[in-house]
Amino acid sequence: MLLSPRGKLLTPSLAQELAKEERLVLLCGHYEGVDERVMTLVDEEISIGDYVLTGGELPAMVLIDCVSRFVPGVLGSGESAEGESFSQQLDGLLEYPQYTRPAQYEGLEVPEVLLSGNHAHIERWRREQSLKKTLLMRPDLLEKAALTQKDKEYLALLDRENPCNDQNAVL
Repeated sequence: MLLSPRGKLLTPSLAQELAKEERLVLLCGHYEGVDERVMTLVDEEISIGDYVLTGGELPAMVLIDCVSRFVPGVLGSGESAEGESFSQQLDGLLEYPQYTRPAQYEGLEVPEVLLSGNHAHIERWRREQSLKKTLLMRPDLLEKAALTQKDKEYLALLDRENPCNDQNAVL
C-alpha cells in the first residue's frame, strides 16, 4: 500500500482491518510522490489526513503505530484499545478526561464523582464528559455518533447553558 494524501483516510476501523492482515508492505513516496506506473502494483492508497508532507515516512510510522494497537499482544491488555477516543465503545466520541493519584495536586482536584465508588454515576459522568469534550473540540464527530436520548438532552442542556456556542447546528 502507498501512503498518499489522495488515499483512503486512515480510521480506527480501517486500522482494525489492517491489523488482521498477516503482513503489510508500505510504500513511501517523496516530494512529488511515486511514478504513476507503480500505482498498477499497489493494492491501496492510505492517507493520514488532508495535508501534504515531504514524504510518506511519517504517515507510515503513524499507520504502523495505529495498526499495531489492534494486534493481539502489542498492548498490555486486549481491552487497552477499547474505550478510547473514536472507539465504537464510545460511539465515536472523544474520550473523557483521565485522572491519577493523588486526589489533589497543587490545588487541582480529581472530580468528586470519581472518588465516590458509585460506578453508575462514574459511567454517566464519563459519558457526559465525552459528549462535552467532543462538542467543544470536535463537533463534527457528533454528526456520526450514536447518541441516546439522554445524550441529546445533555447536549441540549449544554447549549442552553452556553447559548453563544457555535456548535448549535449539530444539536
